[in-house]
Amino acid sequence: MIYLVVSLIILLAAFVFSMLGLGGALLYIPIFKWFGFDFKSVAIPTGLFLNGVTALSAALYYLRAGMVDVRGSLPMVLASFLGAPVGAYFTRFVPTDTLVLLFSFAMVVAGIRMLFASGQAEPTELMPFAKRALITGVASFFIGFIAGLLGIGGGFLFVPLMIAVGYPTKKAAATCSFIVVFSSFSGFLAHVAEGHFDPKLLVATTLAVIVGSQLGARVMRGKMKPKWIKRLFGVLLIAVAIKLAWRVLG
Repeated sequence: MIYLVVSLIILLAAFVFSMLGLGGALLYIPIFKWFGFDFKSVAIPTGLFLNGVTALSAALYYLRAGMVDVRGSLPMVLASFLGAPVGAYFTRFVPTDTLVLLFSFAMVVAGIRMLFASGQAEPTELMPFAKRALITGVASFFIGFIAGLLGIGGGFLFVPLMIAVGYPTKKAAATCSFIVVFSSFSGFLAHVAEGHFDPKLLVATTLAVIVGSQLGARVMRGKMKPKWIKRLFGVLLIAVAIKLAWRVLG
């Protein structure tokens, strides 16, 4: 019964996060923890896998719609793909409560950044490719490291990074979903190599994220305004971060 309830909640989370160009691990992992699954050995690797599935499902839709900048995303894909396994390896050295607090802090920073950005005009000029590739490539390795360490795809950091170098919000969200696929599965495989895996939970939630992400991608493309996406993103991140940190510090 618990797997059914978790799957329904995950479906709703996938719907929301696919609209933001994210995989959803920022919410999947707290959900698993709240339902009593071990944070390190179950929540993080399962969240990473579902993050990849959600992002892949949405990315396929965005690719067909012509919303993904594949060429521009390659430096971020490669750098984050290399950084994620390194971060996953280091989870063994970091206490669980420390991981949760780091996770919460990263969410608050990203949430505040997006709330401030929601009132700004959409970017009108994209940074030249060479300069953009250098900046995003270096930043993406560290994003991949954080993603692997905390069990997230890094999308909440990729979206602000891409907006900063000139991507419009919707294109940033769509392209981010493509990038997150690689960092998520790279980090997940590193966790599996460490023996962190719960096959039953994984199977029970995978179908849910596929359905939810497809619905969310369609809504984002057709009806969501950029400022709504940013505000929803920011509020959701901060709310979940406070809930997580409260449990550790309370």
